[in-house]
Amino acid sequence: MNRRQRRKMIPSTWIIAIKQTEARKHYALFAIDWRRGGRLSWEGWNNLADLLQFHIPIKRKAGGTKSSSQPAAKIAKRALYLYLNEKQYGELERLFYQPFSKKQWRAFIKEHSNNNM
Repeated sequence: MNRRQRRKMIPSTWIIAIKQTEARKHYALFAIDWRRGGRLSWEGWNNLADLLQFHIPIKRKAGGTKSSSQPAAKIAKRALYLYLNEKQYGELERLFYQPFSKKQWRAFIKEHSNNNM
């Protein structure tokens, strides 16, 4: 894999984090590229329908030159849903902004993926 290919991010895991506050729900979409240690996030939705209409720019493949966008509704089919309270969401943000660690990410996802509403 050459340098240009290593710089591209191709998400392999999508996470939709749902933070429940006293008044309403807050939605955020996270993308993780395990192979390259990359992560992206799109935050700030209070309505799931608005999030699903958002078009996400993604790379088609590592060797390709084209990038395209895809509606979040397509990604939502294969995304992991994490239902978090404010403390857990703060933990997710802390994990997102520190140096990438597969072990910490997988432990967090495993711990919180069993949450049900």
